[in-house]
Amino acid sequence: MQPDITEDAVGGLDTTWEAFRSRVNAALEKYVLQGTDCPSQLQAAMSYSLLAGGKRLRPVLVLLACEACGGSPEAALPAACALEMVHTYSLIHDDLPAMDDDDLRRGRPTNHKVYGEALAILAGDALLTLAFELVARDVQPPHIAAACCADLANAAGAVGMVAGQVADLEAETAQETSLEQLEAIHRRKTGRLLCSALTMGARIAQADNDTLNLLRQYGLHIGLVFQITDDLLDVRGNAEKIGKGVNKDAALGKLTYPSLLGIEASEQRAAALIDEACRLLEPLGSQAQPLRDLAQFILHRDH
Repeated sequence: MQPDITEDAVGGLDTTWEAFRSRVNAALEKYVLQGTDCPSQLQAAMSYSLLAGGKRLRPVLVLLACEACGGSPEAALPAACALEMVHTYSLIHDDLPAMDDDDLRRGRPTNHKVYGEALAILAGDALLTLAFELVARDVQPPHIAAACCADLANAAGAVGMVAGQVADLEAETAQETSLEQLEAIHRRKTGRLLCSALTMGARIAQADNDTLNLLRQYGLHIGLVFQITDDLLDVRGNAEKIGKGVNKDAALGKLTYPSLLGIEASEQRAAALIDEACRLLEPLGSQAQPLRDLAQFILHRDH
């Protein structure tokens, strides 16, 4: 079993994370404010959600994966920003009344509560399309940009995140549920975007297929753990600290790890998945240590 994250590891990861997060935030602001022909209200709605802060887990993961494979994080910055735009679009749409009907996101009113449902939908649409423009235009060389576009589209679309969202909705009224069904949902809904973070970063660093495959498997494992901890936070988290409402999953009848397995078994499942995720990184040696530290952070996160 992998040891818990140490204080030194936490400090090292925090320093790297904050440096990468600052670079991502600056780049996101540049990208979202550069469209001179964009209607001002649309730009405001896009910026409201995109620049609202947050951990920036997914874009930081792009940069960490690129660095772990010997590449330059700066070269991966457009792909990192694109992934955050896709993630933000999904949050805007998830919060809508027709989906999860949330009033709070990242500690403040959700996009549709401020700008109305129509503009919120359009802001999400605009962020999604801008993401692919960034990858196609700013990732180099062009064949790597094309591969990254395919990774991101596959992860976000009808066989990835969107498929997971549909399955999640269907599970609310299902008569019988299982761990296999639950994890099939979240491999697509959460895991596939995390996998695309890793594969895009690795591709930009010119990693080989074996490395791409092990990072893809690592991404699926940490994606499930991210969802387990999210489910646990909904049960026992602090709304002010995590920046969104709690105890909503049970009210909506959602299939979650605690509702299916209970809290203790959910924690055990998360720990086992993190052990396996860290084992998968062994061929990358010490250069993958930040990814190991990140896995432990996801396991122990409290917001």
